[in-house]
Amino acid sequence: MSVTADLMDANANGADRLVIHDYGDRALLLEFDNTDEVLAWMSAIQDARLPGVLDIVPASRTVLIKLDGAVYRAPTRQRLRKLHVPTASREASTAEPRADVSIEVVYDGPDLDEVARLTGLTAEQVVAAHTGTLWRVGFGGFAPGFAYLVGGDSRLEVPRRAEPRTKVPAGSVGLAGEFSGVYPRECPGGWQLIGQTSVNQEPLWDVNREQPALLIPGMWVQFVAVSR
Repeated sequence: MSVTADLMDANANGADRLVIHDYGDRALLLEFDNTDEVLAWMSAIQDARLPGVLDIVPASRTVLIKLDGAVYRAPTRQRLRKLHVPTASREASTAEPRADVSIEVVYDGPDLDEVARLTGLTAEQVVAAHTGTLWRVGFGGFAPGFAYLVGGDSRLEVPRRAEPRTKVPAGSVGLAGEFSGVYPRECPGGWQLIGQTSVNQEPLWDVNREQPALLIPGMWVQFVAVSR
């Protein structure tokens, strides 16, 4: 894989410079400082429907643009220079976001008390913080249907567990760093588990749906506390 960097002029998102790498000869990799910028650029690129773009893959600090051949690489760079990308911050928006998906959670996770200790909150305050702010789907990864949710209450930023569990039940709701997430299936994991999704919750991953993943980058998610 050959990688070269190109520094672009400032754009409307407020960044001084945007770094673009050649990712092989059929892709470009854009680098950003935070997930808000990732989501803003992903949305702008989708709306622009740039010729030759086959797929747009967001991650924590990057956007990968897959191209339909090396011939599209230089033209896509030029089009990105001219792309208008609005500010992504929630504070800059004139309207409050609305939840696209509500996820019911029974907050009885095995790490709830540990999260309370790490944050200096009570268990009840942890639940209130987790449900009191909308989260946004930043990107997917780790397992089919697993979404990294960002933009929640900053008080809930906690480290991963020192020793990951070998088995985390499907539907477990966890915290790790700036992220929250819901395990779509049983698997190993090292996130701090604070709850479990309701049995009535729509599956996070269903190959029989038109869109298998329930949570798509850019969506807003509301967690709702329910009783078992």
